[in-house]
Amino acid sequence: MSSSNLSQQPPPEDEWIRTYLKLLPEWQPPALSHQSMIPISISRVNQFDAARLDIEMSAMLKEQLVKVFSLMKPGMLFQYEPELDAFLEFLIWRFSIWVDKPTPGNALMNLRYRDERAMDSIGKVRTGLEGPGLTIAQKIWYCIATVGGQYTWARLQSFSAFRRWGDSEQCIFQRPLARRAWILIQRIEGLYKAASFGNLLIFLYTGRFRNLIERVLQARLVYGSPNMNRAVSFEYMNRQLVWNEFSEMLLLLLPLLNSSSIKKFLSPFSKDKSSSSKVDDDTCPICQAIPTIPFLALPCQHRYCYYCLSTRCAAATSFRCPRCGEAVVAMQRHSSLASNTNPNQ
Repeated sequence: MSSSNLSQQPPPEDEWIRTYLKLLPEWQPPALSHQSMIPISISRVNQFDAARLDIEMSAMLKEQLVKVFSLMKPGMLFQYEPELDAFLEFLIWRFSIWVDKPTPGNALMNLRYRDERAMDSIGKVRTGLEGPGLTIAQKIWYCIATVGGQYTWARLQSFSAFRRWGDSEQCIFQRPLARRAWILIQRIEGLYKAASFGNLLIFLYTGRFRNLIERVLQARLVYGSPNMNRAVSFEYMNRQLVWNEFSEMLLLLLPLLNSSSIKKFLSPFSKDKSSSSKVDDDTCPICQAIPTIPFLALPCQHRYCYYCLSTRCAAATSFRCPRCGEAVVAMQRHSSLASNTNPNQ
């Protein structure tokens, strides 16, 4: 009886507290305060594709705008090309980044800009894509750097090239200030290219900030939506890749092909060769007309116009006869014409 009474006695009052404190670390999830930023990986290819699509969009808008001025004085729009590029870039910035919307390229790649400086003070994080957009100051500085910076640099380069600051060595004695400005421009350009190359290496390693402007402004590209289908299907991309490779192969092989040799190879398979042989012998192979001043190509003895044959031989030292594919080494006046001419003249 005494043992049953001991087993039915309640545990001490602080036993519940000790058990709770003992099991609390196992029940409690990881503290969100220590995980304010979830490491996410944004596709580097998507970021480069977005930049390329933005360039293509700007080129399409420029092409349409140039067509509007096609009836005006030729060359008038060329001198205002930097202003035109800056105007188009400003329009894209005004209707995308300024109103917290992605650029056309970023929208196709499901990307948006996020203020990376505000991620340290963010509260609850679920996907790692949370975060505010760019601030007004970041948007303005982005416009100044992309639109104003590119326009200023383009105008400065065109002005220095027009004034021939670094064209001749006489500028050292005649215009030392212009020479120093030209050297300064070249050094700034070299430093910028070196910094851009270093930023590219860092971007390929970390996947953050594809250019110097984004790195300075701490404007990072992240996915706009955690779940989103591709705007461009894989079938379309495969067709584009196949067509691009095929076109590049044609551009590589076509210059290597000799049209005269192909014609010579296909000539036995051509129809009505006997009926058209006499007409072909009477006409010039270049202009397809009856020669007024006939000359013969040596050694194949095919008849040409004097001007057609002389211009082709002067333009290309290894000119080949279009009919037989044999190299033309000399030209001779036709015998029938030569017999009709007066030798005393």
